[in-house]
Amino acid sequence: MSETNSPLPREVADAYVDELIALDPVTGTYLGVAESSSRLPDFSPAGQEALAELARTTLARLAEAERRPGGDSDVERRCARLLRERLTAELAVHEADEGLRSVGNMGTAAHSVREVFTLTPTRTEEDWARIAERLRAVPAAFAGYRESLSLGLERELYAAPRPTATFVEQLGEWADTGEGRGWFEDFAADGPEALRTELDEAARAATAAVVELRDWMRDVYAPAIEGAPNTVGRERYARWSRYYNGTDLDLDEAYAYGWEEYHRLLAEMKAEAEKILPGAETPWVALAHLDEHGRHIEGVDEVRDWLQGLMDQAIEQLDGTHFELAERVRRVESRIAPPGSAAAPYYTSPSEDFSRPGRTWLPTMGQTRFPVYDLVSTWYHEGVPGHHLQLAQWTHVADDLSRYQASVGMVSANAEGWALYAERLMDELGYLTDAEQRLGYLDAQMMRAARVIVDIGMHLELEIPADSPFHPGERWTPKLAQEFFGAHSSRPADFVESELTRYLTIPGQAIGYKLGERAWLLGREKARERHGDSFDLKAWHMAALSQGSLGLDDLVDELSRL
Repeated sequence: MSETNSPLPREVADAYVDELIALDPVTGTYLGVAESSSRLPDFSPAGQEALAELARTTLARLAEAERRPGGDSDVERRCARLLRERLTAELAVHEADEGLRSVGNMGTAAHSVREVFTLTPTRTEEDWARIAERLRAVPAAFAGYRESLSLGLERELYAAPRPTATFVEQLGEWADTGEGRGWFEDFAADGPEALRTELDEAARAATAAVVELRDWMRDVYAPAIEGAPNTVGRERYARWSRYYNGTDLDLDEAYAYGWEEYHRLLAEMKAEAEKILPGAETPWVALAHLDEHGRHIEGVDEVRDWLQGLMDQAIEQLDGTHFELAERVRRVESRIAPPGSAAAPYYTSPSEDFSRPGRTWLPTMGQTRFPVYDLVSTWYHEGVPGHHLQLAQWTHVADDLSRYQASVGMVSANAEGWALYAERLMDELGYLTDAEQRLGYLDAQMMRAARVIVDIGMHLELEIPADSPFHPGERWTPKLAQEFFGAHSSRPADFVESELTRYLTIPGQAIGYKLGERAWLLGREKARERHGDSFDLKAWHMAALSQGSLGLDDLVDELSRL
């Protein structure tokens, strides 16, 4: 093919998405591709290698595309740098066989299988017929995942024991929700009567596959990895950090930055806590006081509706003042997460045609009483102006970018950094003047600073600084990390437990919140310096939210140009 007929980088990126969906129908469902609703991916070693080969082929095509006239324009350049960075990072993870030991309390193939059903369309009988077919695919999907883990055992590539134990517990919850049936059977119960027999049979088979995987994990896998380390060490951590952050971080500098933020936030928290409970020994004593005596929402349905109102209000007040939102971006739904989820709230993006809106998800962890201080800034993060405004805007402008930049090319630290920036923005704009809500916001910020400290610290076994009030001079372990995190968070013990297990499951991801926020703030400051008095924050926000995903290597540079 001649250079004049070869595709440009954005065309290469979009062709990659088409081929990816064929291999990974879960991605197809996230994007709203109806044909994907009846299938599940191949999680076996062969399936993983097929994805890697697609990445290699795409990188070769990209190199050709960049030589084509027009391949170095701004829009093509930005897409090309993202595609190359993402595929290179993904290949590094694959070639290190990380997919053969992917076990934990979130982000595994098994979690992907369950979660995709919550996003699969259920409006028509045809939708439910596809769901029945997808349910029948669950046993094969779990079998492929188990095949990968078995190969990992053969190669002595072990997952961490603590996340493995938690995963076994989660599988037990999925197998029996407490009603004498499994999660898949509960899900299928909402289907039409015309497909009742078909759905029930398929759901029972899916539950049987959950039970089979749980028993194998408990009786074979867990004993085989007993004594394996829970942490990954510097080499593996650096590889995962690149994957989640889109940059080769100076991990020691990032660790030091986490401590700087810790000390800054602690001083602010003490000042705010004094307004709530004068003389409180620590800010977390004041937060514990709020757990009992602060404003709260009673009831699961009630908290879902309250969170919906919070996002609706934010949209009404921010649109036209600090953002300029398309009508379809203004729609977002508050949902309750299914049982057996990790403890942290999360967000799912709209489908490409917005027929499925963006959604926030609250895991209740069995609670029915919800303090307000713990929710306000969190929903500014998960919903508006956080994840929803960024990811829905990407979807809205996908035709001007590329399908890849607006969806599967997302860099975790970019998105999480924006969401944490969004929390800070709401504080800057005066939405958190109430002492309860502001202390809750600072507590959430402290949690992100603590993540940088403990995630890097325990995986690299770094020394705790001499000026730390917590075990100075000792080296981090998961046990110390959990103690530190629990002492510097208002979250209950089960949340803290889930968080530390999360850091052992997906090393390098949790640091992207704070480090991503730092990149967004630096990019804004550089743009402000460049424009001087003519700097328009609303225009900058919309330009920044319309450029698609970028790794932290490239984000500050691109934000500075806006």
